[in-house]
Amino acid sequence: MQKSIVLAALVAAVALSACGKKEEAAPVEVNTTIVSESAADVASAAAAANAAVVAADAAAVASSNATTAAANAEVKADNAADKADNAAAVADHAADKADKAVEAVKDAADAVAK
Repeated sequence: MQKSIVLAALVAAVALSACGKKEEAAPVEVNTTIVSESAADVASAAAAANAAVVAADAAAVASSNATTAAANAEVKADNAADKADNAAAVADHAADKADKAVEAVKDAADAVAK
């Protein structure tokens, strides 16, 4: 019972303090010179940041182009190496055929001689 009386008194005290008069805030004076200088500083910083972003984008594109050119050069070198390997294989095949032809001529000459 005593707890409920204490609780009721506490709730009443909070309600009364919430209904009290409140002081109005004093008006704030704004120095427009400082505000306009700050706006100019912000605009200048924004322009510098934009220029930095443009430069970074250009550097990224240049880097990407260089990477692509290097990859293309590597592919061309691999293709040239493949062509050289193919030419060597064709030459080996032709040499094998020539050796077989020589063997066939020798066999034919041996057959005629017998």
